[in-house]
Amino acid sequence: MIERAIKTQLLRLAGYFPVVTILGPRQSGKTTLAKNCFPQYSYVNLDDQAARQLAFDDPNAFFKTYPTPLIIDEVQRVPQLLNAVQLLADAQDKNGIFILTGSHQPQLHAEISQSLAGRTGILKLLPLSIAELSAAEITLERDEYILNGFMPRLYDKHIPPDLLYGNYYSTYVERDVRQLVNIANLRSFELFVKLLAGRVGQIVSLNSMAGDVGVSATTLNSWLSVLEASYIVFRLPGYFSNFGKRQIKSSKVYFSDVGLAAYLLGIENTTQVARDPLFGGLFENMVVLEALKARYNRGKSPELYYFRDKQGLEIDLILNQGRQIIPIEIKSAMTYDLSFAKNLQKFNSFASNVISPAVIYGGELETEIQGVKFVNFRNIAGLIDNMGNL
Repeated sequence: MIERAIKTQLLRLAGYFPVVTILGPRQSGKTTLAKNCFPQYSYVNLDDQAARQLAFDDPNAFFKTYPTPLIIDEVQRVPQLLNAVQLLADAQDKNGIFILTGSHQPQLHAEISQSLAGRTGILKLLPLSIAELSAAEITLERDEYILNGFMPRLYDKHIPPDLLYGNYYSTYVERDVRQLVNIANLRSFELFVKLLAGRVGQIVSLNSMAGDVGVSATTLNSWLSVLEASYIVFRLPGYFSNFGKRQIKSSKVYFSDVGLAAYLLGIENTTQVARDPLFGGLFENMVVLEALKARYNRGKSPELYYFRDKQGLEIDLILNQGRQIIPIEIKSAMTYDLSFAKNLQKFNSFASNVISPAVIYGGELETEIQGVKFVNFRNIAGLIDNMGNL
């Protein structure tokens, strides 16, 4: 059992709210986390047709069959059940009596805002982090992390990544997307997802992709929104402030699991990882998502951005900390170089609210030169946590 860093926050919220909702991609470990934290609770999965039908037809009979305290998995399958959850939570007047999990944001958020406002704490659980694997004494090389990704089943069942992500894509990505949006041409959608994998770490222009895919930019935007809603991809927004320059405000796109991105690019072994033309983007994808996991695991909002201006100056990652910002450059190289910090130094020259600039890179040596920290990528969680306390 790999201990999840978010466990502390889950137990904390269960002490303050009658309902705790855990959101995140399928197979990220939501069920295992809930059962591990609350082993004495009843359990039901609404992917089960019989349980789902009972919840639809007779919520009262459903809760007699599955009494509280209760873990309800994939609750977005019957979002109207949240009305009954609200009534039971109010009637019992206890904290932590419902633990809900879900894979789709839009359906759940609409119902939560209507039925459970003020009654539920919300957490977001992404796949395993490097820190969680390290705590379980699982340490991989840089390229192995990228190839294998971070899905718990891969480490629990030792499933080869090509088999796991191939099944994951066909079973969950295609199926879940079909539930949320009508896709007339599945081949076009698959091409779109693969093109997104080829643009990790880049600003995505849906207008330019529309011609390659053969559908309108409006359709691509709806597909991208669904992928984000299902936690398949994550959009990193541009940071903008009155710096006296024109900044790019479009989002970058990353995959919630870099192993899925590597699979979609046809990477089959670690030898191919570093040789792939998109290796830098994949490494950046991994680091950005590790930062996001660190924030979610502490129950924090992301507050993560990137910066790019019209003159081409770019900072890969920015953590917005109150009125201060922490800029981070991401480099896949395994030997540090002072040139890695040049954009940070330029950025510092006009952004007066900068603290603790850092370079996350592939090498082992950690040092600080001219006020810039050089940090190994395995320690990104600790860096983000420390920065969050500044």
